[in-house]
Amino acid sequence: MSTAPAPDGLSPRSTDNWWRDAVIYQVYVRSFLDSTGDGIGDLAGVRAGLPYLKKLGVDGIWLSPFYPSPQHDHGYDVANYRDVDPIYGDLDEFDRLMADARRMDVRVLLDIVPNHCSGEHPWFQQALTAAPGSVERSRFHFADGRGEFGEEPPNNWRAMFGGPAWTRLTEPDGTPGQWYLHMFTPEQPDLNWRHPEVPEQFDDILRFWLDRGVDGFRIDVAAGLYKHPDLPDSDDPGADERSRDSVNPLAWNQPEVHEVWRQWRSICEEYTARDGHDRLLVGEVSVPTAKEHALYVREDELHQAFFFDLLSAPWDADAFTKTISEAMRDIAGTGSTVTWVLNNHDQVRTVTRYAGEGGADSPGLGSARARAAALLMLALPGAAYIYQGEELGLPEVVDLPDEVLTDPIFHRTGSRKHVRDGCRVPLPWSGHASPFGFSSSAEATRPWLPQPEWFAEHATDRAVADTRSFWHLYRDGLQLRRGMPQLGEGDLRWLETEPQVLAFARGDGLVCAVNFGTAPVTSPVAGTPLLASGPCPTGVLPGSTTAWWLSDGDTP
Repeated sequence: MSTAPAPDGLSPRSTDNWWRDAVIYQVYVRSFLDSTGDGIGDLAGVRAGLPYLKKLGVDGIWLSPFYPSPQHDHGYDVANYRDVDPIYGDLDEFDRLMADARRMDVRVLLDIVPNHCSGEHPWFQQALTAAPGSVERSRFHFADGRGEFGEEPPNNWRAMFGGPAWTRLTEPDGTPGQWYLHMFTPEQPDLNWRHPEVPEQFDDILRFWLDRGVDGFRIDVAAGLYKHPDLPDSDDPGADERSRDSVNPLAWNQPEVHEVWRQWRSICEEYTARDGHDRLLVGEVSVPTAKEHALYVREDELHQAFFFDLLSAPWDADAFTKTISEAMRDIAGTGSTVTWVLNNHDQVRTVTRYAGEGGADSPGLGSARARAAALLMLALPGAAYIYQGEELGLPEVVDLPDEVLTDPIFHRTGSRKHVRDGCRVPLPWSGHASPFGFSSSAEATRPWLPQPEWFAEHATDRAVADTRSFWHLYRDGLQLRRGMPQLGEGDLRWLETEPQVLAFARGDGLVCAVNFGTAPVTSPVAGTPLLASGPCPTGVLPGSTTAWWLSDGDTP
């Protein structure tokens, strides 16, 4: 097992269950802050940005993959799970980041990718030159093709990022050979978790980073890993490709995966027992229902799993009420807390997403709805994850030229429908022209994705200076959350409201109401709001607005 000494400053903290109500900020490293001027964000940039995040008031950060990688999917194709890619820094820089984060009391979660690795990973390179049936190939899903000459894929599955889920090899002797499975791209071969060396390796990988002081892991594709052992044809082979989601029941959500999370949970508990500091496992779990989601957060499995239904819900009071009710019933009922999310590195940003719904193609309306949704999320019992730039009110960059797009979805399908580059454009920090302070060097290379001129309106320095900005709404909401005793716990009591209004009371006296409509309504609480997502006169809840009140407990 690889080990490393803990960086200076990693003293134990009394932090039992810190994760239950934590607000975690997702750092997409290559787009956060560039310390070298090469146009790509890095770990030193993250370290430089920690005071900003501390001032915002988040409890921790989740770092996107920074491991050595050919970057076919910007780090989600990992070639070495125990090091840092030189474009992001090195292990010494990571240790400095950990030490600074600990001094500021900011938790650090790493993104781990166990479903697949890079085609440049040593294991896969060994498999390419090994014989069919060898140990080297058994670590992946290699199979003979169908047809007279093996010219057809072993089954009919399609990849989530487009095209067949199988690629045929040319064997070392130059002949057409076996096929290998990749549920995303050919550069990301799926690992075979039925081979004992795979889980053993990941146990060691977890310990490597836990020994360096990390507070936990965000687990990519946590409903993946295991495939149906027979790899049969699917009744709907194109479901993943159409939805860009893990839908194929033969490739995802297999029952054996729960044993992996029990093992990983036991490793985390081992470290927690040493110093009383909880280590967190939070999964990217995409499954059809909240009840299936709840199976992943049972007491001995993942601590939490992202609840994506709120992210995908239409802007509608009934839809949000139903989604929240199911989460509170099925997920909170396991003893975990719901992990709320409205944005991430794979989804269109809320400002743009909400502007286009119902034919209301209005950036102003999109901003109002995004502010209202954020304040609603921060009022819900449980944990919340914020994606970088969300606190700046950044819209999606929808007009990137084809020639600058890097998303493998675009390059495999030719379609812009699900392209993710628009939410990954490097952040604006200051100034009136690109790189907007993203790169500190005067001779900086152009950012890896071009920033539009209108990014100046959303620069961090302007947002911090303007008390009416998204940034101040988030900071004020986070500060108020800290004073609420029922942050991660408790139930909601729904209040009777007018149509298109959602309102609930929590046991700690907080009342939250959201007007999903456009016309103002009478507010459910008579007093002046404690906080509101927009101008909110006493006794009135304007359209596309969320407000918080503190009640004396007699709220109807």
